[in-house]
Amino acid sequence: MSTIADLLQKQRHAFLHDGPPSLDQRRADLKALRKAVTSRRSRIEQAVDADFGGRSPNETALLDLVGVVNAIDYLDRNLKRFMKPERRKVETLSQSGRAWVEYQPLGVIGILSPWNYPFLLAMVPLVTALAAGNRAMLKPSELTPETSALMKTMLAEAFPEEKVAVVLGDASIGAEFSGSPFDHLFFTGSTDVGRQVMKAASENLVPVTLELGGKSPTIILPGHVIARKVTSIVFGKLANAGQTCVAPDYVFVHETEVDAFIDAFHKAVAQSYPDGLASRDYASIISEKHFSRLNGLLDDAVSKGATLRRVGIETDAATRTRVFPPTLVINPTEDMAVMQEAIFGPILPVLSYRDVSQVIGYINERPRPLALYVFGEAGGDDCKAILSRTTSGNVGINNTVLHVAQDDLPFGGVGPSGMGAYHGIEGFRRMSHAKGVFSRGRFSVPSLLRPPFGRMVKAGLDHLLR
Repeated sequence: MSTIADLLQKQRHAFLHDGPPSLDQRRADLKALRKAVTSRRSRIEQAVDADFGGRSPNETALLDLVGVVNAIDYLDRNLKRFMKPERRKVETLSQSGRAWVEYQPLGVIGILSPWNYPFLLAMVPLVTALAAGNRAMLKPSELTPETSALMKTMLAEAFPEEKVAVVLGDASIGAEFSGSPFDHLFFTGSTDVGRQVMKAASENLVPVTLELGGKSPTIILPGHVIARKVTSIVFGKLANAGQTCVAPDYVFVHETEVDAFIDAFHKAVAQSYPDGLASRDYASIISEKHFSRLNGLLDDAVSKGATLRRVGIETDAATRTRVFPPTLVINPTEDMAVMQEAIFGPILPVLSYRDVSQVIGYINERPRPLALYVFGEAGGDDCKAILSRTTSGNVGINNTVLHVAQDDLPFGGVGPSGMGAYHGIEGFRRMSHAKGVFSRGRFSVPSLLRPPFGRMVKAGLDHLLR
């Protein structure tokens, strides 16, 4: 097997030899990838199901595959516009010249992808890299071996190794990968691992895009604890059993509506998963380690005085292992681990508030989140205040998670929740080099501003700088 260094050298040599691919070549690559994905739908669904020990094929189709296909189609439609040189203004003394920006491929992109959406979060960065004209090397998670192996086979059949390659292995391989001299490194995962990746990449001055996580708040404004809105929170929280980087991590409910929210949440869960823990549509937790971690969060909360409410589950007859019941933690305190760590599971702390300014202050005192959700009147004063006075990666108003599916919007975190955005034109430009070009015209005033400097030059400079 080729080593990481060998693959990187092979891809860089091919990139330099062949030069930037044309629009037609990039579209052909996108078409080949789309066909590779759609023709293997059942195999991908089965691989993800096997890796999780239980995940609905429909959930994988909706949350992994649709996003990949939509990203391919979006970039294919917009690629000609994205690739077009962008004209820029010329300053006054150089009016006879021209200035523009060319977006050229960076070279070889390294992609480190996580386990929670093992296909989506590997393929969408790859789609973006190919659309921008790059070569790419992927290192998928070792926690989803079936899906990772399938991606390796699929991509080897669709592309030559010098264009797209997949490297499999454990955390030590991931560490070597993150320390390799790529032209750009793209990482999706936890904040703690993101720090390690950025540190390793810095040794070679490799620029990074970090898609991390954190604790994404949900705010329900007074009077908006209604069934359809709570159902949206249930969807965002329990999709993939809460193992989603943009899932609601905790929810703020007005102090007069906490009981109403608990009741509405219970009903919405029961309607979404009528078979309870036996529901085929309710995913398993990825591993025993993560399952034990979630139990540890609840044990810690109870030991510190929290009240727990299991919701929506009428039967305990789970037909699979590692099926974790949806659980609300009522009025948790700050010393509880569930309020300090990213949950990444079907546990939702419920906090009460009296005034929206209290909520804004709470959010601003903590690390900036990857997502923030507001349920209320979109044009209302409270909603406007939350949008203007808090900073987060993205915002959903009267919905959860759906902002990720808007291909024309940038997606990414800020501060501890990430660095850099992809999707949309921002993703294309993230994996491109914006090269500024200035072409001097026949007549150019600056060409006269050179030694020996005479009185006319001095007078002109005095005029410009007055």
